[in-house]
Formats: sequence, structure tokens, C-alpha cells
Amino acid sequence: MSDIIHLQCTECKRKNYTTTKNKKTNTGKMEFKKHCRSCGAHKVHREAK
Repeated sequence: MSDIIHLQCTECKRKNYTTTKNKKTNTGKMEFKKHCRSCGAHKVHREAK
């Protein structure tokens, strides 16, 4: 049931991380505050296509 998704920085729009998501339990878009290498700071990363 789990799918691999990409996390994209909201500031620079680069895909920096991958993670898994169970689409039955998590129906919305996932959002984490993670370190972006290109921005050089902790930014919000959202699920991308």
C-alpha cells in the first residue's frame, strides 16, 4: 500500500528528499520542516508529484 513520494522545498522548488506514504491513512499532502542544501537553512518541504 505504501508509495514512494518526493519532498520539494517550498522556497527554491528543488526535490531534496524521498519518503514513503500510506495513501489509505494519509490522504492529504505531507509536509515536513527539513534542511534544504541549496537554501542552506531549514525550510518547509511538501509532497510533490
